[in-house]
Amino acid sequence: MDTALAVSGRPATLHIPLQPGTQAARQARQSAARMLVLEPSLCPRTVAEDLVLIVSELVANAVTHARGPYALTVSMEEGRAGVAVSDGSADLPGLRDRTERTAESGRGLKIVRALGADLFVSPSDSGKQVIAVLTW
Repeated sequence: MDTALAVSGRPATLHIPLQPGTQAARQARQSAARMLVLEPSLCPRTVAEDLVLIVSELVANAVTHARGPYALTVSMEEGRAGVAVSDGSADLPGLRDRTERTAESGRGLKIVRALGADLFVSPSDSGKQVIAVLTW
């Protein structure tokens, strides 16, 4: 697996390809948490917890609704973090207006927005990136 983590300068950046399937969200959470441990001064603890949840939701959403290959990029600097999840599908994600409160899925992007992140989608030749930007 090719993993890149640049922590010697600012901003700190992590880029990893993700395995397809249910293990992708766990792999992404663990990698993001490791990055936050290596750069604790860049992100307050309460924001770090939200950031790991955002990573998990975006990766789970990609694996559930898009095809691979998948990749995660997290970039952090003081006061801001960006999370980009790439996939191989050109289909754009949507925010469902009428998600049942008891539904077990369908709330991922709403959760990301509720945590204060701005969401963007960037199409590419090989698919798209869903990007969340969190500031504090």
